[in-house]
Amino acid sequence: MTADVVVLDYGSGNLRSAERALAAAGASVRVTDDLAAAAAADGLVVPGVGAYAACMAGIEALGAGPVIAERVAAGRPVLGICVGMQVLFEHGEEHGVVTKGLGLLPGGVTRLAAHRLPHMGWNTVRAPRGSVLFAGLPPESRFYFVHSYAMGDPAALAAAGAVVTTTHHDTDFVAAVERGPLSAAQFPRRSPPRPVPRCCATGRHSARR
Repeated sequence: MTADVVVLDYGSGNLRSAERALAAAGASVRVTDDLAAAAAADGLVVPGVGAYAACMAGIEALGAGPVIAERVAAGRPVLGICVGMQVLFEHGEEHGVVTKGLGLLPGGVTRLAAHRLPHMGWNTVRAPRGSVLFAGLPPESRFYFVHSYAMGDPAALAAAGAVVTTTHHDTDFVAAVERGPLSAAQFPRRSPPRPVPRCCATGRHSARR
């Protein structure tokens, strides 16, 4: 049976890329701001691009916060992506401004303690045993990050019973978190498997370059 997944449209970006990725995984996907549909779907995806405060303002204007919280309380799947992950925490701080988040995960999102920002590029991650998000993926899989802010206290999340996946950019930070029906990932996409060179696939070197 195909899962019915809603990508929540609250005025933030990366909606269509999330829609395409979910469809490629076999889900039946709708991008909508309909809160009834968001509440009823098999799965709900909360995307997000840009500033933490702007994303929270969009969620509040739509009135989506209670719907997201009620799904989690009822044990129904919610996935946050990029800033859609960040707003699941208690607060976010950008340029000295602290914005209240949805509070579904403990802790806050702050500026990365790194020499070079934004952090842009492909990273491997350290996924612990028990992770569902990374089940079946080889450990050398790489994921694309574009951000300057993240949750930097993996121990606090682990103490709260979460399965925490980390990566490193001058310092360790949370790349993904899973707790009950709630999952979240800082990165928007995984690199595709590299194609096998023709010479390896056929056992012969190709004259083509």
